Amino acid sequence: MSATPTPSQKSKDADLRRLVGLLIDHKWAILGFTLLCTIASVVHVLLTTPIYQGDALVQVEQRSSVSPLGDLAYIMGESPLQGDSGNSTAAEVQILKSRMVLGEVVDRVGLDTLVQPKRLPLVGDFVQRHEIPRPGILTGRLELGGWLPEAIALPEPVRQSEMVPAMLKGSIGIPDFFKGKIQIPDLLGGRSSVWGGEHLRIGLFEVTDSRLLGQPLILKAGDDGAYRLTLEGETHRELGSARVGELASFADGAIQLRVAELQAPEGAEFLLIKRTRQQAIRDLASRLSVSEKGGGSGRSSTGMLRLALVGPDPEAIRRSLDAVAETFLTQNVERQSAEAEQSLAFLNEQAPKLRDNLAAAEESLNQYRVEQDSVDLNSEAQAVIQQFVELDSRLSELEFQEAEMVQRYTPSHPTYQALLRQKRQLQARRAELDERVDQLPEAQQEVVRRTRDVEVNQAIYVSMLNKMQELQVARAGTVGNVRIIDDTVVAEQPIQPRKPFIVALASVLGAMLGSGVVLVRGLLNKGIEAPDPLEEVGLAVYATVPLSDEQKKLIKRSRQGGGRADRERVHGVLAQRAPADSAMEALRGLRTSLHFAMLDAPDNRLMITGPSPGIGKSFVALNLGAVCAQAGQRVLVVDADMRKGQLHTALGGKAEGGLSEVITGRRDLIGTLRPSGIKGLDYLARGIAPPNPSELLMTEDFTLFLMEVEQRYDLLILDTPPVLAVTDAALVGAQCGTTLMVARYQVNSIRELLLARRRLESGGVTVRGAILNAMERKAVTSYAYGYYQYAYK
Repeated sequence: MSATPTPSQKSKDADLRRLVGLLIDHKWAILGFTLLCTIASVVHVLLTTPIYQGDALVQVEQRSSVSPLGDLAYIMGESPLQGDSGNSTAAEVQILKSRMVLGEVVDRVGLDTLVQPKRLPLVGDFVQRHEIPRPGILTGRLELGGWLPEAIALPEPVRQSEMVPAMLKGSIGIPDFFKGKIQIPDLLGGRSSVWGGEHLRIGLFEVTDSRLLGQPLILKAGDDGAYRLTLEGETHRELGSARVGELASFADGAIQLRVAELQAPEGAEFLLIKRTRQQAIRDLASRLSVSEKGGGSGRSSTGMLRLALVGPDPEAIRRSLDAVAETFLTQNVERQSAEAEQSLAFLNEQAPKLRDNLAAAEESLNQYRVEQDSVDLNSEAQAVIQQFVELDSRLSELEFQEAEMVQRYTPSHPTYQALLRQKRQLQARRAELDERVDQLPEAQQEVVRRTRDVEVNQAIYVSMLNKMQELQVARAGTVGNVRIIDDTVVAEQPIQPRKPFIVALASVLGAMLGSGVVLVRGLLNKGIEAPDPLEEVGLAVYATVPLSDEQKKLIKRSRQGGGRADRERVHGVLAQRAPADSAMEALRGLRTSLHFAMLDAPDNRLMITGPSPGIGKSFVALNLGAVCAQAGQRVLVVDADMRKGQLHTALGGKAEGGLSEVITGRRDLIGTLRPSGIKGLDYLARGIAPPNPSELLMTEDFTLFLMEVEQRYDLLILDTPPVLAVTDAALVGAQCGTTLMVARYQVNSIRELLLARRRLESGGVTVRGAILNAMERKAVTSYAYGYYQYAYK
């Protein structure tokens, strides 16, 4: 067996159903707001400048050369341990984004020169992107002379009239001003803006004065290829004029400008800015991104770098990114061949010295042999000489390697220390050979030494020449370790704005915002929406009167004097105009309920009141009296609101001659009662507005008036002012046996009704029940409270 829901659960369910009903009731408002946001987003994405992206792919290989002689490091004498095969890809990424590379790109492409056409407000970029041509009226001056007649004459009947001045009876000539060309005013910058198909191409633009760098210059097109240059900014001044194709100098030679092409009518303006090299580099770096493809944490580096550049101009993106890739490749090759260049420079510097040493050693040996008349060497001396040559050749190679290492390593580096150890070992072996030479005969010692010098110098010199040839071949074959895999390709579709996403997001946000506004308004609105809340606070609901469309037709606006707002007034009675209206059926139900409710009442007096104005008290009182009269009763409706009562306007009468005059004794009762046009229904207007209506209602004359009319009619209905505004209702209700309070749908809150009832009860008035007026057929009512309206026709 299911558990019975608690009151709090029922309240939560009712609140949820009420919110759903609010959304259903305002579905068209939400849909309209959503459509408005969608249209706004479409306009936004159409007018926003699209941003394109181009990308290229380069490879950074893990080798420094593709020379047929092998790795250059091996040629230079490095061991495999000396190569740096570490984080080279990360280093190449930083080189790509360095000022060295980007600065050269700025110089090659001319990114420090900005040319911006003047655009129309809001739609200027859209006009240029879609090549919308300039309207003919904005191309120059408008000539009206061919359209206008020479003179204008009034029609003959008008000229014959005596009321026409003599100066107008003849022909009126057209002023010469209209016969020439009229300059069209530059409204919203239409003439000075650049339209579709108009462009400017700069051949040369140099600024030597640092104060003019970053300053905007306005180039204004003239006639027949002429233009004027103006310096904008804090100091606005004309710099001069020139023609297309000329190399012009402005600002005392600080600006050199040559316009290669200018396709624009007279008056079109372009903005020229010469940025500093650093500004251009920062701008390029902010738009350039470099990422490795395929690499990542825990995986080896692939060396594949993806270069991406964004911007509004696809052609500029392609040229700039191609320049970045080519510059990166060029500097890589230069960097790889720089080592060979340095080595060749060192060898070229040492070669003449070695050649001189070799020549000197040969001359010394030949001279000694001539002096000693040729000295022969035994086999032991020749072996010593051969060992000297080998040791000195190796020592020479180590000295060459040491000269290279000094530029790359510190003396404490392990590689450098290993070389020094090898050098010390070779020097020790050479010292041993020197001791062996000292043991030979003196003549052979000198020959050995001089022969050794010749052989060693010759071996070293030949080795150096071979090394130089190897380095020259290595330098010529060096292509670097960077390769361009894919050239720049710019995507056809822009990456920004993301049109489908923005439109969809705006539509969703519009729907959410519209729903939020509806829900917030619904939550803030504490007006009564169903009879249930009234009954929960002890107010019996005698009737729920639907909102009548026919009643709206009876409302007319009347102007108020003294600058006050117009006031709505009712002209006619709904019970007479549309007796079958659903509101009338509800009032007939009220008539039946009142018949039984007033059986135990002390009198036949019924007061209709409410907490606030404009809720339909007079409507209920008048039409209730009408339906009661139609049932055969004699009914009198009294307008007890002597301040602002308008009961007389609904019946086509005047306010004068009413209740206020009867109470004060200025008019008799018989003369103030008026027929309504409905059989059995009379009414009494409010009369002239007195200064003290509350005091009049407290007099004995008002009591006598009620007693007298009570004897004449079966039902006496009194329409009173709002309870919370004045005290009149409490004074009238104290002398009436039955009191009903009117509340308007979604206008009056429960708190207002309770406060009004408390005030009446403090004056001794008992409220029998309430009438919920202007009930509308909405989902919030049916969903939240299960209240339904039915029509039977």
